[in-house]
Amino acid sequence: MNTPPLNSNKNNKIPTPFSLRLTFEERAALEQEAGDEPLGAYIRKKLLGNKRKPRRRRSRTRKPLKDEKALGELLGKLGESRLASNVNQLAKAANSGSLPVTPDTEKALQTACDDVRAMRMLLMQALGYYSSEV
Repeated sequence: MNTPPLNSNKNNKIPTPFSLRLTFEERAALEQEAGDEPLGAYIRKKLLGNKRKPRRRRSRTRKPLKDEKALGELLGKLGESRLASNVNQLAKAANSGSLPVTPDTEKALQTACDDVRAMRMLLMQALGYYSSEV
C-alpha cells in the first residue's frame, strides 16, 4: 500500500501547520522585536528573508476601527439598554396575545427602534462605513 507521508503538501492547497515551542522569555523577546508586525509574519521573514513567496491574503480584509470612542459609546448604550431582555418580553407578550396595542405601547416600540437605529449608526461610524457628519 502506497500512502503519502502525512505532511505531504503537493495536492493540498492549505499549507501544513508548523508548531514551535518557545519559553515565555523567548516569545516575549520575539514579540518585542516584531513590534506591531504579527509574530508569525516576523518569524517567517527572519527565517526565509527574501526567499519567501508573498502570502496570499484572504479576500475579506478587516478594516481598522475609525472611531474607538464611537464604538465605546455604542457598547455603553448596549450595556445599559437591557435591549435583549425587553425584546424577549415583547415577543412573549405578542406570542401569547397579551400585548395590547395602546399609544404607550406604540411609543415604547418606536423608542426602541430609534435606539437600535442610533446604535447601528454608531457602530457603522466606529467601523468606518459612515462619517460622523452623516
